[in-house]
Amino acid sequence: MITQTEIADIPTATGTMRTYIYRPVATASYPTVIFYSEIFQQTAPIARSAAIMAGHGFVVLVPEVFHELNPIGTVLAYDDAGKDKGNQDKFTKPLADHDTDTEAMVRYIDQAEFCNGQIGSMGVCIGGHLAFRAALNPRVKAASCLYATDLHSNTLPASAADQSLARAGEITAELMMVWGRQDPHVPDNSRAEINQALRSAGCHFSWHEFNGQHAFMRDEGERYDAELALTCYRMSVDLFRRAL
Repeated sequence: MITQTEIADIPTATGTMRTYIYRPVATASYPTVIFYSEIFQQTAPIARSAAIMAGHGFVVLVPEVFHELNPIGTVLAYDDAGKDKGNQDKFTKPLADHDTDTEAMVRYIDQAEFCNGQIGSMGVCIGGHLAFRAALNPRVKAASCLYATDLHSNTLPASAADQSLARAGEITAELMMVWGRQDPHVPDNSRAEINQALRSAGCHFSWHEFNGQHAFMRDEGERYDAELALTCYRMSVDLFRRAL
């Protein structure tokens, strides 16, 4: 499907959140996928990922995940300075503020005539974690969580009881958990810990491990694996078409 792009500045409990919207040109109402970025916010690879998903018949919302901590429109570079700033933001913003961001996007979706009210979440890296976190919201029916960081470490700002994995039992959405086996951020033992936690919580989930590195979806840099990326896009599209 041919797509179009626009911007919405959405009011949240912690300030204005610029959100990039990708949607089909054809006039209709579509399911919505909230697409959470890496720590770098909406880079060119994230924009291309959102456009790919929108081209399969979804409205895709890409929020600036650290909007409280940066000027509107901030995009961090894929370099050491960008990585350091992004990680600083990640460890500064409370998980509860991500929750209110999701609530704000749900309100936006409910009033947008091109959305049909069915909502999923998707994300890469910290965005994979935020897609998982978004599934705590009962409006989110499915989540594609791609090499989600910090689920096992309990290091993001929140109490022990409010850590995302600790609350897995509250999730009723269908989860799709995707990992790269060569990802140093989520090694074998950490993936096993997450898998067991989801089983113990009774979550409805599928589990996929590929021979890929961290950020294998990112179509810039030496870690990109085009075949794996295409596979994961197709799996995500199939998930959302079924669940939404």
